[in-house]
Amino acid sequence: MSARSRLAALLAAATAFAAVAIAGVPTASAHAAPKVPATAVLDGARLQQTRIRFDHGDARLRGALKDLTARADAWLGQGPWTVVDKPRPAPGGDVHEYLSQAPYWWPTRPKTADNPWGCPYVQRDGQRNPDVDSGTDRQDVEKVFDSSYDLSLAWYYTGKKQYAQKAAQVLRTWFLDPATRMNPDLDHGQFIPCKYDGRAIGIIDFSQSFTSVLDAIALLDTGAPGWSGADRTAMHDWNVAFRNWLAGSAFGKEEGAAQNNHGTFYDMQLAALAYATGDKDLARRTVLAARTARIDTQIAGDGSQPQELARTRSWHYSTFDLVAYTRLAAIGRHVGVDLWSYRGPDGQSLFQAVDYLLPAATGAATWTHPELEFHRYAATDVVHAAADAGDPRARQAVHLLEPPPGGDLWALRPAAEQLDSIAG
Repeated sequence: MSARSRLAALLAAATAFAAVAIAGVPTASAHAAPKVPATAVLDGARLQQTRIRFDHGDARLRGALKDLTARADAWLGQGPWTVVDKPRPAPGGDVHEYLSQAPYWWPTRPKTADNPWGCPYVQRDGQRNPDVDSGTDRQDVEKVFDSSYDLSLAWYYTGKKQYAQKAAQVLRTWFLDPATRMNPDLDHGQFIPCKYDGRAIGIIDFSQSFTSVLDAIALLDTGAPGWSGADRTAMHDWNVAFRNWLAGSAFGKEEGAAQNNHGTFYDMQLAALAYATGDKDLARRTVLAARTARIDTQIAGDGSQPQELARTRSWHYSTFDLVAYTRLAAIGRHVGVDLWSYRGPDGQSLFQAVDYLLPAATGAATWTHPELEFHRYAATDVVHAAADAGDPRARQAVHLLEPPPGGDLWALRPAAEQLDSIAG
């Protein structure tokens, strides 16, 4: 090597060392680039860039990461959960069948030995019967969805193997292990004692959050410790079976025909499952159909959602429906459909639907429609989604939003969640 070559090599090494010393954090060359997860709702490339920013010490992410890891740490000592440990099986006796009870239906008579359920039941919209939170799988499955998502994200950003291993345990126990797995159907969702053994409406138990599981799997698939190739294959097979049930069953078809948030969430769940299991054509068709089947019929020209405003919890259901719409738009991005840019015959659009919420979301005005339990932060994620998609009014509103309990995690998981849970 010539003297000039040796000098150049020494200068390059010194420059690299100085960069590390000055920054106080690893340089890009010190880390293998994180893989892009094949997420269905989340933008995998964006997650990769966020992880790189974190590796380079971006101080703007520290607060959100602290909140995320606090959530993940709390899950480490809980679970795993399974459908087989409920006090009584679903109608038919198969302990592997998922079971939940209709939340807004109440007994009308005292419970006795001859009438243990207190039948007949009547509906009280928006008023949650506390009995539904014991004796069925609803509470546990929400913990499966939330924990696997938080833990997988925490592993992806920190590399701490305990997060990945716990997420893998949660998913294997609920979906894969023969002794504890759930059957891939929702034949007994939101049953009503002495009335229905299950209802199509029960599909929303999964559609409101199951895409979190799909994205958690995609994160783990980038090389998480404790998540094997056999796990990946078995989970794919479960999701294919569930997708086929959702698309072909009588309950699935009935839910898909719903003209309110149930229909929106059905489309979103079907599109996400199709994309995650490799049927991109079905995913694209589902998102495309939502333009006329959902936006045209469910959003008014002023941006309001009439079917949701008619509820006793109109704010909750208006924001809730937009969780489905914004996730569906995110799936559309993966399959070449820009749902945000669509305009209906009366000018209705997703941007208008979000903008309709902005006065109440920012605290500038009172929500004037019926609402039993108003939480301003319920709109925070959907406003973030609209702002990211290019809505100028939403962008101006972001700094006025109320952070949800547990912190605003949008920087780390830019996909809307239902922030004002009705499970508690």
